[in-house]
Amino acid sequence: MKNIAIIFAGGVGARMKNTDKPKQFLELDGKPIIIHTIDKFEACGMIDAISVAIKEEYIDYMKELLLSFEIKKVKWLVPGGETGQLSIFNALNAVYKDKAVPKDAIVLIHDGVRPIIDEKLILENIVTARSHGNAITVANASETIVISRDKHQIDFLPKREHVYYARAPQTFFLNDIYNLHLQEMKNGNYNNIDSCSIMFKHGYTLNFVEGKSSNIKITTYEDYYVFKALYELEEKRKKDEMLT
Repeated sequence: MKNIAIIFAGGVGARMKNTDKPKQFLELDGKPIIIHTIDKFEACGMIDAISVAIKEEYIDYMKELLLSFEIKKVKWLVPGGETGQLSIFNALNAVYKDKAVPKDAIVLIHDGVRPIIDEKLILENIVTARSHGNAITVANASETIVISRDKHQIDFLPKREHVYYARAPQTFFLNDIYNLHLQEMKNGNYNNIDSCSIMFKHGYTLNFVEGKSSNIKITTYEDYYVFKALYELEEKRKKDEMLT
């Protein structure tokens, strides 16, 4: 196993104020968002296995979903942590401790609620990480970015063509990112916003691959309906292709 997807979805969707189920289990077209996400890695021939971190009380439900949707590549299913960083570490730790996985395996770290990815992006992450040591998916900033230190006055306006949003997957060699996560926890840091922030903090040069602006993270109901519209548009495109 040399290319492994790390899918973390340990949150509860507090920003959606959803009292029924966490956001990763909201359904579209009869399929939960997290299954939409996992499906993309399941279908990619270059992905050997998948590790999923999920809120602990939903592990049994997640097992049922994996069986129901015939997901075969999930080899590790672990409890999420109190923060996104800790959920990622739990999923990484299960992979790292598995003797069948080489320490120079490539791991693609991805949000469970970021389902709008494709095989091309996954493959570009793997190739770039293998060639350059890591790969961070980015999207061009579509609006002017302002920098303010006091949250009142604008200190700086960077040129938009130089500004990108860091998204996912974020892809690394297993040994590198695992040991940096250990170092961060040793230093008492448990809430880094993402893994590329950890790598940058420790002096790594980061390389990016450009993804689509539609590669959004579903954190609000507005995001869910954007996903719904994009999903329906893609399904219509596939049907039109079949008819031509």
